[in-house]
Amino acid sequence: MPRRLRVLQITDTHLCADEHAELGGVNTEWACRQVIDLLAAEDLPADLLLVTGDIVHDSSAAAYLRLRRRLEQLRVPTLVIPGNHDQPTLMRDIFSSGAVRWQGHDVVGNWLVVMLDSTIPQQPGGHLSEAELERLEALLFRYPDHYALVCLHHHPQPMGSEWIDEIGVDNGEALFELLQRHPQARAVLWGHVHQAYDAYRGHLRLLASPSTCLQFTPKLPRFCVDVEAPGYRLLELDEQGGLETSVRRLKELPQSLNMQLSGY
Repeated sequence: MPRRLRVLQITDTHLCADEHAELGGVNTEWACRQVIDLLAAEDLPADLLLVTGDIVHDSSAAAYLRLRRRLEQLRVPTLVIPGNHDQPTLMRDIFSSGAVRWQGHDVVGNWLVVMLDSTIPQQPGGHLSEAELERLEALLFRYPDHYALVCLHHHPQPMGSEWIDEIGVDNGEALFELLQRHPQARAVLWGHVHQAYDAYRGHLRLLASPSTCLQFTPKLPRFCVDVEAPGYRLLELDEQGGLETSVRRLKELPQSLNMQLSGY
């Protein structure tokens, strides 16, 4: 039986220079460490790890460096992209080389993994620049015999929650129109929304994943913390373009979580 590629995703770690810092009552450092430990116990070895933005919450180099060291211990090639809380210039410097890196794409087996930067400086919402869309299409033309997994931070289509849909990708339709021209594109994967999501749009699988810290309740008009536990996503990619995926979560919700939180 042909071996499937194993790809893992963590997202929205929201780390701080202070290892004791909390977001909504959750120690983000502790929660991230617990999720990484679960990932290491359940799903290693793996072919690729994706970190899809909002790595830090306070613009600190110390938090980036700490996560890089921890991920290097997994001995899995790792790709990172920024989220709206990140500092892209600092990220490019810290993740410029090594096992954990900011790299626009990678080819693993007969799959092309494309990492898109959807950030707008100093803005919570997202946008895919003309340059990023052109880069994506050029890669799809360059690798016509490879199935494609496209990753970004912001959600490119509405999630059914008014408050977060105001800060998604503002030109998501341009992305989907592009991908519809390339049938080898199989899935679009994102973070930002702090919740699991799994749907189809034509031939495309659309996936969002839980944060390693606190979660947002789906399909509510206003911000609300969810009772789901932190987690990560596992994807298994086969040689015929098939994709199987599941979300793994910690067994318990952090007891210190502030369920009355009204924003972050």
